[in-house]
Amino acid sequence: MLLHIVVLAFAAMSPHASAQNDYPSRPLRLLVGFAPGGSTDLIARLLAQKLSTQMNTNVVVDNRVGANTNIAADMVAKARPDGYTLLFNPPSQILSRAFGETLGYDLFKDLAPLALFATAPQVLVVHPSIPANSAAELIAHLKVNPDKLAYGSAGTGSIIHLGALLFLQLNNLSALHVPYKGGGPAMVDLVGGRIQFTMQSTTTVLPMVKDKRVRALAIASLKRSALLPDLPTLTETVMPGFEIGSWTGVMLPAGTPPAIVKRLHGEIMKVLQDPDMKARLAQDGIEPLGSTPEQYGAYLKSELQRWTRVIKTAGVKPE
Repeated sequence: MLLHIVVLAFAAMSPHASAQNDYPSRPLRLLVGFAPGGSTDLIARLLAQKLSTQMNTNVVVDNRVGANTNIAADMVAKARPDGYTLLFNPPSQILSRAFGETLGYDLFKDLAPLALFATAPQVLVVHPSIPANSAAELIAHLKVNPDKLAYGSAGTGSIIHLGALLFLQLNNLSALHVPYKGGGPAMVDLVGGRIQFTMQSTTTVLPMVKDKRVRALAIASLKRSALLPDLPTLTETVMPGFEIGSWTGVMLPAGTPPAIVKRLHGEIMKVLQDPDMKARLAQDGIEPLGSTPEQYGAYLKSELQRWTRVIKTAGVKPE
């Protein structure tokens, strides 16, 4: 009788174990909450391409646009935890929670962090007419001109908006916020002089900085960018420890088997060490990161605390 029970138990466990041993036996889906062609989508496609080669299976990017990327997150949160559905997530899910939005999933219960992937640090840029050649000079200019300068963002509550807002908060400054439907239109108006400054990712500002249509004052990273080696960081000049970027990471449905989590984590770390991947990210000023699942989970919680504090202090309401 005891032997019969043991055999039945082993038989019940074996399909699950076999599924893990055969993993992956079919294509993987990498969900992205942005439309095709944007910077986040392009990074996700690079990751999918590398994973496809490494894992000898297709990794398909699935663009599910809407609700500030939360449609994609909700789909992954409710997917089977078998390692075949992944989320390529930006800060949007953290910001939605910081704003207290009602979501159909719980970021920390229904999703599991896999790895912090990369970041595009924000760059403080101004219109050439502004009499400032450094972050310190812009701060001084803003102090004697409260609420007279306007800054643009990709929309109220976006990481671009909140990055500039935190810069202003920490320096006791005030300026007029002008939201746009994306970072690109904000840069167009900056070039046209309709707004005076913005803080956007290296990916967005780099072409206009190189063409000298806007002036870069500082980068919000802990170290200088290889693409802009002469541009000082905010942390080395006026704001020690100040770091803001449009980061990305990878998450899974909660409950994904540890063996699959370990396999996927190892594959992503391998992608981040790939020389071709590093070179292609560097072309757009994107820095590869990498982390353990535990480190990424801690990072998400620290980002939630930071932006919740900024939002409450400023009284910002989502669009």
